[in-house]
Amino acid sequence: MAVRGIAASVGATVLLAVTNRVLYKLALVPMKGYPFFLAQATTFGYVAVYFSILFLRYRAGIVTKEMLLLPKVHFVAIGVLEALGVASGMSAGAMLPGPAIPILSQSFLVWQIIFSILFLRKSYSLNQLLGCFLVISGVIIAVTSGSDKGHFLSNVEFIWPVMMIGSSALQAGASILKEFIFIDGERRLKGKRPDIFVVNSFGSAFQALFVFLLLPFLSNLKGIQFSDLPAYINDGASCFLNTGDDQIACDGAPFLPLLFITVNMTFNISLLNLVKMSSALVASLTTALAVPISIYVLSLPLPYMPHGSRLSTSFVLGASVLLLGLILYNLPKSAKQRKNE
Repeated sequence: MAVRGIAASVGATVLLAVTNRVLYKLALVPMKGYPFFLAQATTFGYVAVYFSILFLRYRAGIVTKEMLLLPKVHFVAIGVLEALGVASGMSAGAMLPGPAIPILSQSFLVWQIIFSILFLRKSYSLNQLLGCFLVISGVIIAVTSGSDKGHFLSNVEFIWPVMMIGSSALQAGASILKEFIFIDGERRLKGKRPDIFVVNSFGSAFQALFVFLLLPFLSNLKGIQFSDLPAYINDGASCFLNTGDDQIACDGAPFLPLLFITVNMTFNISLLNLVKMSSALVASLTTALAVPISIYVLSLPLPYMPHGSRLSTSFVLGASVLLLGLILYNLPKSAKQRKNE
């Protein structure tokens, strides 16, 4: 029964992962000039919905007082990492071609392995480490496909792929902290794991706080002075609601941003539920299954992106090497190896 439950969760998460990646890029089409505003709106949406669900689950007796009293220092760290991760990821995503986003995001797995070894003391087999190496190689091949004129990323500044990879590192760190909270919480709660909405709600609350506190610093990196910040927020809100003077530039809002926030929230709940049922690495490998589908869909002409993207030979080679690494990593493991995950 447990295996069937995990299989069903994997299937739902893959479907949501593809939809989430496509909508991520589509939402940034109208909000290209206001990625930090979209990040802030997304995190405040998390807080409102997650705490509403948390309250209902507390009233129903699913969430206990002991769960709510878990130490908050780890949630603070999650908030900082996810605030920086979502802000830098949306800034890079607004500038990158659609198919580049899912493949660069697979560096998440590499960072997760590194952090789980360092902080959770996990061990990995030779085929897992070789698979990780192939993932790194695939990402490098894909990124360097823009080094020559006419290639896939030839018109993209190198800082944007680097920032997307950095965003994956920050979010991988947050996912490892969430897994630690489940493990540590089970010990503190005498065998009962914390409810996923406890982790989601408090993590999102601190994420929203730090996105707000870091907004002056992050916006300054894009050349927005502190004195111009109120105007930036006002213009971002007008674009988000599509009520400003330049409605053509914000065409697609508010439908696309709101749809992305809704699907992204559902995807995160599904993903964290999978982490609770299995592990953070199983969850990341599940989302990796959506990579080839996402790359293909994002290369097609889509609403608000009518021209699509031409996939260069080196980019396809990089994606193939990356997928080979994911397959190698996910080869059947011995009972001892599964126990160490």
